[in-house]
Amino acid sequence: MGGHEHNHDHSAGQLNTTREIVLISVALALLIVGSIFRDALHDTPYNIAEYAVFLIAYGISGWNVVISAIRNAGKGTFFDENFLMTIATVGAILLHEMPEAVGVMVFFKIGEFLQDLAVERSRRSIVAVLELRPEYANLKQGDMLNKVSPDKVKIGDVIIIKPGEQVPLDGEITSGQSRVNTSALTGESVPRQVGPGEVVLAGMVNQTGVLTVTVTKLVGESAIAKVIQLVEQSSSLKSRTEKFITKFAAYYTPVVVLAAVAVAVLPPFIWPGESFGDWIRRALILLVISCPCGLVISIPLGYFGGVGGAAKRGIMVKGSTYLDSLAATRTVVFDKTGTLTQGVFKVTGIYPQNGFAAEDLLRLTAQAEVHSNHPIAQSIMEAYGQALDASLLNEYEEIAGHGVRARIGAQQVLVGNERLLQRESIPVAPVQEAGTVVYLAVDKVYAGHLVIADELKADAVSVVADLKAAGVEQVGMLSGDREKVAQDVASILGLDFYRAELLPEQKVAILEELLTQEKNGKNIAFVGDGINDAPVIARADVGIAMGGLGSDAAVETADVVIMSDAPSKVAEAIQIGRKTRRIVWQNVIFALGVKGVFIALGIAGVATMWEAVFADVGVALLAVLNASRVLR
Repeated sequence: MGGHEHNHDHSAGQLNTTREIVLISVALALLIVGSIFRDALHDTPYNIAEYAVFLIAYGISGWNVVISAIRNAGKGTFFDENFLMTIATVGAILLHEMPEAVGVMVFFKIGEFLQDLAVERSRRSIVAVLELRPEYANLKQGDMLNKVSPDKVKIGDVIIIKPGEQVPLDGEITSGQSRVNTSALTGESVPRQVGPGEVVLAGMVNQTGVLTVTVTKLVGESAIAKVIQLVEQSSSLKSRTEKFITKFAAYYTPVVVLAAVAVAVLPPFIWPGESFGDWIRRALILLVISCPCGLVISIPLGYFGGVGGAAKRGIMVKGSTYLDSLAATRTVVFDKTGTLTQGVFKVTGIYPQNGFAAEDLLRLTAQAEVHSNHPIAQSIMEAYGQALDASLLNEYEEIAGHGVRARIGAQQVLVGNERLLQRESIPVAPVQEAGTVVYLAVDKVYAGHLVIADELKADAVSVVADLKAAGVEQVGMLSGDREKVAQDVASILGLDFYRAELLPEQKVAILEELLTQEKNGKNIAFVGDGINDAPVIARADVGIAMGGLGSDAAVETADVVIMSDAPSKVAEAIQIGRKTRRIVWQNVIFALGVKGVFIALGIAGVATMWEAVFADVGVALLAVLNASRVLR
């Protein structure tokens, strides 16, 4: 609706609350004084005093409505709420119904002001979550520490972050141990322990120790800065409901204006003895009642509240259209590694055989792998957790595709897969376990095996139940991992379907298949974390990037970014989408219902101009109050 943008210009910047309150108070005071002393003012020559009081009040409260109406009419947009208000009130002045004309404008202004306050509040709640741009960085220059603006810091500079300070830029910790609060970024309440070699991100708050950090990204390149940019641009991505209302208003308003003209002109012709004045008054009342302000304002506000409410919970929705898409999601497909699982290998089982002790098994395996930088070897060393003497390791030989042969002290050790032991003709029973199995033989005797697996995330177990509760019909998983591993994860989580051993392009192909099956408004969401998931995230109806502070590619292509690593947030995002849509439609139906009743009363001549004003402003305010529930 053209005129609306103009009225709400100030809500885009800071709302000048004091100025608005003063203007409303003056107009209201003039209206009250004018109404009480109306007869006295009316008795002045040519009613000059009456016109003076009421027209000043009209000007103070209604000038921007009138200006918008004229400006939009100049552009050829006649049918918006400003135009309806202007015709109705100017008509009332010509009929000498001064208090009514001023009343319409004053109450409309009060309504606008309260709506702007609500918009401002929900805007602030989004900005508060996103205003993680710290004021300064402590830059280390030689032996000096200088407080500088974060945009003066370059990649490779060293900064110091003291306890209680915000992390100003993304970087890697070179020294210091601390706990950092990530709640502003991720919505997670439990602080995270960090130390050398780990990454800290702009917007985290350092709590306990002093950290020395080497900066890895410029201030505008941090993940949070990108997400802020994306959410700030999000208002251009209008939802279907908002587009529907704009279209609806384009038809609704001309119909109302024609109906009003008919009400003013036809009855006096049809029924002799009816006065034009009476029916013109009814037509003007009809115009005021039918202003679609409640709709035009509360719908964007409902979506705005949805985006703000999600942001508070660490879920960034890049536009109101995606809240609608989330609400219509009926299938959710997860990537496995790093999304449902930690993406970190851990020794999950030690199974000694033939009289060997578990600690010997672990020690010998770790000793044999001491030179390897393979993630599995690293996880075995981590599980052993003690210093290893590399000089004990002799005759070390890697056998490609099989494992390692080495002499440790006096013992001849083989560490590797089942094929390695078969090749050395050491009898071994095959093990069926989810995860990677590492076998160990000592002096040609089978000593047992270790199982190394990627652990499920803590809240992955409840994810299917949460999603089903949020109205999702099927939950599936696509994985590049081995069939056995994927099958185990799928059965533990109770997934409806899974596909394993997929390359990234095969994931896209499978998603295409699913998309062709699902139509008629049922959406498919894909949840992934890494760079290799970006094509699949882009292809889904709703692409959700998880641990959105991870891969930039995923953050850029996703429609929804979940800042933490918790899969349960996906269900929360869908619930916010559904709640937002429910509230928006409640507003649409309520506003149209009330309008219908009052339009009938207006035509019948029962409703006065005052009731028309309250019908309009009241509906708008109730709708705004309903819309602001989404924030909570």
